[in-house]
Amino acid sequence: MNKILTFALVLLAINACAQSSDKETRNTIINNVDLFNATANESVACYRIPALVTAPNGDLIAAIDERVPSCGDLKWSRDINIVLRRSTDNGNTWSDIETVVDFPLGQSASDPSMIVDEVTGEIFLFYNYMDLDKEKDVYYFHVVKSSDNGKTWSEPEDITSQIALDGWEKDFKFITSGRGIQTADGTLLHTIVNLQKGGHVFGSKDHGKSWFVIDNAILPFDESKIVELADGRWMINSRVQKLGHRYVHISDDEGLSWKSHPDTTLIDPACNASIIRYSSVKNGDDKNRLLFSNAKSKDGRVNLTVRVSYDEGKTWTEGKTIYEGGSAYSSLTVLENGDIAVFFEKDGHKENPFVSFSLEWLTDGKDVVRK
Repeated sequence: MNKILTFALVLLAINACAQSSDKETRNTIINNVDLFNATANESVACYRIPALVTAPNGDLIAAIDERVPSCGDLKWSRDINIVLRRSTDNGNTWSDIETVVDFPLGQSASDPSMIVDEVTGEIFLFYNYMDLDKEKDVYYFHVVKSSDNGKTWSEPEDITSQIALDGWEKDFKFITSGRGIQTADGTLLHTIVNLQKGGHVFGSKDHGKSWFVIDNAILPFDESKIVELADGRWMINSRVQKLGHRYVHISDDEGLSWKSHPDTTLIDPACNASIIRYSSVKNGDDKNRLLFSNAKSKDGRVNLTVRVSYDEGKTWTEGKTIYEGGSAYSSLTVLENGDIAVFFEKDGHKENPFVSFSLEWLTDGKDVVRK
């Protein structure tokens, strides 16, 4: 065998090994990183309420509550801050923990959620605020924004007067944690929960310069996520107490009216979940795909699972289990390279891992994106 032929065969063998290795990588969990762990920080009782987005430049932003004296929610804790970590390489490495919102003791900020404005490049981070010394049990809505992909953030802006309706002053109300969306026409949309008066949609038509709320209560309703369907309708997927499954609300008139129905296939223990769009035919993708993550169990917060829908949420795959054990709130995003990531609460909030994987892995090789 001459030297040229031998060299060619060696190159083919190396290429085959590389392709095999790459295929093996695509069919496994790519990243599994615990981003926030209170046991590593003795001054923090726990980290809770994950929110995850992909910035316009592809960076990842993972935000969460830093609950200092206890794991209690907003009205029970005098010291909760909003902190985050960033990744510039699809989740392979992460920045140190950075503090975004930190008020003096007695004032707390909780339940982060984000909207990415793909038109302006800005990222809006919402949270619920309370002054437990001066106005115990009175909830306010704040937002900060970033114009540099999450590196720096503005001073807090109180938008309560813009998105809370008259008569809500003393109600148990909060902006849903996780994330909101931007519709095809550029509108920013998100959801508010009022446990006394039902759910409402709020948003902005001027890229966050001002905010509106739609005065139309949605029931049944608890922590919920909104997506825009391929035909332009809005769909909300809701947590509901004591039913053991999710509820779906659909509007074909931009929130003026809603048609609601239970989705008994999406079993759920009454826990915050995540729903996002993965791909869209209108945007040049091969299929319409939605992704959904939750604790797939009727009775307990366990079995974190991610599912796919190919018919705009009418039906869902059985999904793939990310973690069988204790798992609660979750937040999904699509990475710049097309992979999928979920950031979730694990084992009673002891850990808050970021896990990423390919669509091929999620579907056991049945679905691969084709442009």
